[in-house]
Amino acid sequence: MTPDQLQASLSAALVDRQLLDHPFYRRWEAGSLQPGELGAYAAQYRYFEASLPGILRALLARLGPGRAAELVQQNLADEESNPEPHVAVFAAFADAVGARDTLPSDATSLLLTTYRDLIESSPAEGLAALVAYEMQAPAIAASKADGLRRHYEISAAGTRFWDIHATMDLDHARWGIEAVAELGAPEGRLVGAARSAADAWWAFLDDRDAAVGIPT
Repeated sequence: MTPDQLQASLSAALVDRQLLDHPFYRRWEAGSLQPGELGAYAAQYRYFEASLPGILRALLARLGPGRAAELVQQNLADEESNPEPHVAVFAAFADAVGARDTLPSDATSLLLTTYRDLIESSPAEGLAALVAYEMQAPAIAASKADGLRRHYEISAAGTRFWDIHATMDLDHARWGIEAVAELGAPEGRLVGAARSAADAWWAFLDDRDAAVGIPT
């Protein structure tokens, strides 16, 4: 498949897993999250953010030399140094919303396990799992940053992580699709992997919605 054909196929498979349609993000956009929800979200999301460089390295370890590996390496370089380590930029958001140290929830652990298992299955499936999120990430990040400014009075330092990803993830999505297409894996396996990742993200947001009113 060409990159355009692959993107169309994945988009069709994820039509009912558009994360901005999830009730949690709708409440974020509307400014109706309850006190503590942003902090609890950040406390869980940072497990994914902290794991992302390792996820990319695991992919690189499974990929041979070639264009796909080069594209994943570019993504990793951004995560670690453009404009600084993203985990450090995320920490400013987490601090701004009052995130506390907490253990990963079952849904967070499932999300990380899903990525690990798909990478172990094949690098193409691992990449498709990343693409399932990165295709949506620019719009999600832009929406988050806008909501934080309009409804939650979060400063520029606090929104910077999402502002960066609102533009940078356009490249990451394009690179990811090109890398997956380069590997030439069967379409069914790619769609299945993308769907598994999107389902894990949906469950992660379900968990955040279900935690309303639970002390964190």
